[in-house]
Amino acid sequence: MEEIETFQLEAGFKIQLVASEPMVQDPVFITFDEDARLWVIEMRGFMTDSTGSEEDKPIGRISVLEDLDGDGEMDKSTIYLDSLIMPRAIGFFADGVLVAENSSLWITQDLDGDLKADTKELLDSTYAYSRNPEHSDNGLLRNVDNWYYNAKSRLRYKYQDGNWIRDITEFRGQWGISQDDQGRLFYNYNWSQLHADLVPPNYLSRNPNHSYSTGIDHGVTLERSVFPIRSTPAVNRGYIPGVLNKDQRLMEFTAACSPFIYRSTLFPEEYHGNAFVAEPAGNLVKRNVISQQGNIIVGKDPHPGQEFLASTDERFRPSAFAAGPDGALYIADMYRGLIQHGEYLTPYLTEQTVGRGLLAPVHLGRIWRIVPEGKNTRAMPKLSQASNEELIGFLSDKDGWYRDMAQRLLVERNDKGVKDGLMDLVSNSNSTEMGRYHALWTLEGLGLLSEDFLLSTFQTSSGLIQNTALRVLEPFALASSATQAKLSQAMDDAALSATQTEALQLALSSYVLSADGDENVLSVIFKKYGDDPLMRDAMMSSLGGREYDFLQKLWASSDWEIQDQSKEIFLETLASAVLKNGKPYEVMGLLTMADAKELGWKENILISGMSIQAANLKEKELIALKSEPSLFMRTDLPIDESRLAMLKGIFTWPGFVPLEVAVSESQLDESGMKQFAQGRQKFLVTCAGCHGSDGAGATRMGPPLAGSEWVLGDEQRLTMILLHGLEGPIDVAGKTYDAPDILPVMPAHSTMDDGSIAAILTYIRNEWGNQAPIISGRAVSKTRLTTQGRVYPWKAAELNEYIESLPPEETVNP
Repeated sequence: MEEIETFQLEAGFKIQLVASEPMVQDPVFITFDEDARLWVIEMRGFMTDSTGSEEDKPIGRISVLEDLDGDGEMDKSTIYLDSLIMPRAIGFFADGVLVAENSSLWITQDLDGDLKADTKELLDSTYAYSRNPEHSDNGLLRNVDNWYYNAKSRLRYKYQDGNWIRDITEFRGQWGISQDDQGRLFYNYNWSQLHADLVPPNYLSRNPNHSYSTGIDHGVTLERSVFPIRSTPAVNRGYIPGVLNKDQRLMEFTAACSPFIYRSTLFPEEYHGNAFVAEPAGNLVKRNVISQQGNIIVGKDPHPGQEFLASTDERFRPSAFAAGPDGALYIADMYRGLIQHGEYLTPYLTEQTVGRGLLAPVHLGRIWRIVPEGKNTRAMPKLSQASNEELIGFLSDKDGWYRDMAQRLLVERNDKGVKDGLMDLVSNSNSTEMGRYHALWTLEGLGLLSEDFLLSTFQTSSGLIQNTALRVLEPFALASSATQAKLSQAMDDAALSATQTEALQLALSSYVLSADGDENVLSVIFKKYGDDPLMRDAMMSSLGGREYDFLQKLWASSDWEIQDQSKEIFLETLASAVLKNGKPYEVMGLLTMADAKELGWKENILISGMSIQAANLKEKELIALKSEPSLFMRTDLPIDESRLAMLKGIFTWPGFVPLEVAVSESQLDESGMKQFAQGRQKFLVTCAGCHGSDGAGATRMGPPLAGSEWVLGDEQRLTMILLHGLEGPIDVAGKTYDAPDILPVMPAHSTMDDGSIAAILTYIRNEWGNQAPIISGRAVSKTRLTTQGRVYPWKAAELNEYIESLPPEETVNP
């Protein structure tokens, strides 16, 4: 076949054709079932012409491919379900197959075993909020916690006792979702190739008084460069300078999708846990090596300048990956010219597509597999025929596919007789960590766990097993005060010697304890790991409604006599949450605490923090006080009159009407103040470590922001610094800053969304005496687009020259 000759593949591997048209057409999703059959979603209605005229036609289908002779090529195709409108995801479960199609989620069943669906029943008519395939819910990944998760979605589902549970979770990604060996979820966006959750689902979003800034949607890598091996002029933004290089090749991701964590052992050891990302616009697949640093996941391109897989064929369009039971990496290739959805098709791309003859043909497609040279693949199994004992053995398998499938089958068989075998696996210290881990979640899925067993496991284990035992113990502690007391003591003991990863789960799970127990555990954790922003977010997630009590405890602690930045940030975060909670006696308590005879660092933090966050409370019910707090009558407050007016504006007391408070002309409008307040919280997590919480800069870290012409000047220049980074030296207010006085390079923050960047920039332009117009998310988005292709940090002189070279119409200044 001609296409196979177009591939450039990393040394030591070979690529093999598994299936092609007409057996498979327009594949967008692939996955293997328990009997090693490959299921393929064929989105045959996608952009068959430049207008997408067939997207509303029922021509999509789901096919099942079988390799009957074990030679690695598919021999038989069976159409499981056809007449579908833009199908996009499937998920296996005990009684059938979930199918995401036409904005809805369906339950389908094959009742007679012929691999053809006999029934199709609506499960959720609101599964997807958009019909646009680039922005429609997809995924249906069954995670180790027995929930099904989705990309471009806030929904998750669980099949339990014959019924489906629908739940809300954090929003994740765009197209494609995967998990690593620890069950951490990975996803991405077309402009940012790899994101992940650093904590289990639904932990950081529990506290309504706090908005987390870390842990969810973490940008795993700043690497945006791609290295096609052919010219790629037919990309949607190819007309924008910087998208294509001088050879007309794509320079950075524009269509990143389907991130996939390789969890098999067929590849060499260094490939285990790697993340593969498809870039169909560049006709390539990127490989990222994943490592863990504390609680942070970091990705790195092992061979900059050369991709894991690339093709000189303009129609090679990798769209999805799957792990085969044989250990191979499978790739779905839509094999077509046009991949841009019509809703975003620019005149430039239309011209390129038509002019280059890329509209036809359609309804092609290939499935490839990649295997190491000189190494045999595993035999394909039929796990549906395996006994329970055999499945328990597979929970310890070296390959993630077998562990996941064995867990799913054991849970769905619902045979309580497997309890002893699973408990023995968990309790056996000689068992593999992965085996014990999956056995715990299998027991959880079967409802066979007991508090005594879990307490014992928690107290005698460490790392992943300790954390997992703690997670599944939570319902028991919430249901029983006796269990809560036992767990409280066990968590107290564990906190004293906890590693950073163990402490993170202790912080997340401490919400199940009594107030005293929660505070004791968190006090120990903060003392050890309070400089970790993720740890602070985890603590806040468990403190919902208890923030004031914990703040009082810390306030009175001798450890808190000495000032440091972590304490400043956490104190302000707690005070902001108390203010948002809005209980009058707690807020009055804060005002009283701040009204000391002499204002120290803690008092100043309380006053300043409350005044900033007051902007987020303008739409809430006013907090009623009996009289004007004496704090407001002082003349030595660390805030100006406009900020004081904003703070007063969330209260009412006899004779005081907030609307009558005069507001300074220099104050941001209400919308700007909300953005300012949001920016403060994000700044504390993202920027304060280098620039100081007071904007004065930090020795050997970063220059000052207060009074900086870089902050107050051109907003596009400032935005580009956050998007791309900046390399020293840099002049600020007449002083030159360079290494070793500051870090040699400020890193890019390109994985951060436009709204967050805009909030941070608006904040720093209007704090510490700075005063400048707000920066909108739209302006950040435009700058990101017009500077696409910039993958290295700017140098100060270079950036200034670039800004000066722009014609007036290309700037984004108001």
